[in-house]
Amino acid sequence: MASRALQLTLVRQRTTIVRSLASSAKSDSQIAPFPKPSTTPANQLQFDKVTHTGQAWDKEDYRLARFERAPKQVNPNIAMHLIAEQPPKGCEENVVWCDGGHAALGHPRVYINLDKPGNHACGYCGLRYYNLHVHQDGTEHNSA
Repeated sequence: MASRALQLTLVRQRTTIVRSLASSAKSDSQIAPFPKPSTTPANQLQFDKVTHTGQAWDKEDYRLARFERAPKQVNPNIAMHLIAEQPPKGCEENVVWCDGGHAALGHPRVYINLDKPGNHACGYCGLRYYNLHVHQDGTEHNSA
């Protein structure tokens, strides 16, 4: 019973302290919000390197504190750009499979249907394939 009374007393003291702090604090309109990178114009982001996720922070962003002692290191080889440089692979079959080089690397074997014209990309690695016998209008080329 005594412990319950002690808990209630502590809760009342905490709520009193929180209320007094809240009343003495500035109103929400006077508190400046943290700057968000999405609201910063692109021309002000030139000092910061853009990461593979498109992040670039403005000069006033509080997250730049982690880079005070060491510079921000960004890998310029973004995987999306590297895979886009690979030309599509022409295939004789209507269905091909892609395992990204080796299944042990985490890429399962994916079967890709090439019956429709155009490039067909693997959903895991982005490699593109096309059927050599299907024309752009959708008709098949008969070699007989």
